[in-house]
Amino acid sequence: MQLGMIGLGRMGGNIVRRLLRHGHKAVVYDQAPAAVAALEAEGATGATDLAAFVAHLATPRVVWLMLPAGHVTEAMVATIGPMLSEGDILIDGGNSFYKDDIRRSAMMRQHGVRYLDIGTSGGVWGLERGYCMMVGGDAAAVDHIDPILAVLAPGIGEIPRTKGRDGAPSRAERGYIHAGPSGAGHFVKMVHNGIEYGLMQAYAEGFDILANKGKDVLPEAERFDLDLADIAEVWRRGSVVSSWLLDLAASALAEQPGLETFTGIVEDSGEGRWTINAAIEEAVPANVLSASLYARFRSRETHSFGEKMLSAMRFGFGGHIENSGTRVG
Repeated sequence: MQLGMIGLGRMGGNIVRRLLRHGHKAVVYDQAPAAVAALEAEGATGATDLAAFVAHLATPRVVWLMLPAGHVTEAMVATIGPMLSEGDILIDGGNSFYKDDIRRSAMMRQHGVRYLDIGTSGGVWGLERGYCMMVGGDAAAVDHIDPILAVLAPGIGEIPRTKGRDGAPSRAERGYIHAGPSGAGHFVKMVHNGIEYGLMQAYAEGFDILANKGKDVLPEAERFDLDLADIAEVWRRGSVVSSWLLDLAASALAEQPGLETFTGIVEDSGEGRWTINAAIEEAVPANVLSASLYARFRSRETHSFGEKMLSAMRFGFGGHIENSGTRVG
């Protein structure tokens, strides 16, 4: 199957590579010619402008945008949408606000274009591990791109099946779902990222407590010089708190026990704020998620070991380099 990708950054480029490795075809466009050339060398068809990009795609065209949320994505939807034909599919795979998807979907319907929002999780590891995807929009359009979603997803792999799930593995078991109508995909991904904030904050606070157990303010007999790298490692193996985030924390501590090249400044990318706003709209208490967001705000004023741990995990799963210079080495 053929896919057109606009935006060849950390995730967009690797999505194309994963598709190419599985025998699919790709047409690519990016403002950076070097990014286009790199994927051309790997078998993609490059385009120097949007008109050429659209012309290279067979109908019904499938166009995936992997661009920063906000103005950049908004402008591209407004530009590329009218260039597409009735029955074509336009996908926003970035981290857009779900209410923007609802509006854009209605706008695209005026051109006969089917709009899908795909919340995509996997970060810089998705090329090898696959991407967890949550899709919103028209069911028939989702079915049409199922061959693409199936190879981008991790697949059932070696994870034991959940008790009660019988028969052929479902989409969810293979790592992707049709979450619902327009906006549902990014809404589910938004809450996913809000939960991520809370999980990361719990690890960060726990390791901060461990790191400070040797403080002089404690009675001498109660001071412990703990090996945080070993603690993270042993927790990875059979512990109830094991997770991929803990794997990333263990890797960071093994490389740098003191996390010296992380300042502890922790940015937020928007989804945490949107999740809290949704909780307010629904009158749902979200104590942990709210606190984890506020902790990131505070990290930009003073910095603890726990906040260095947050920065290390964000760098581990997404290659995030904090705007304020988290990695100083």
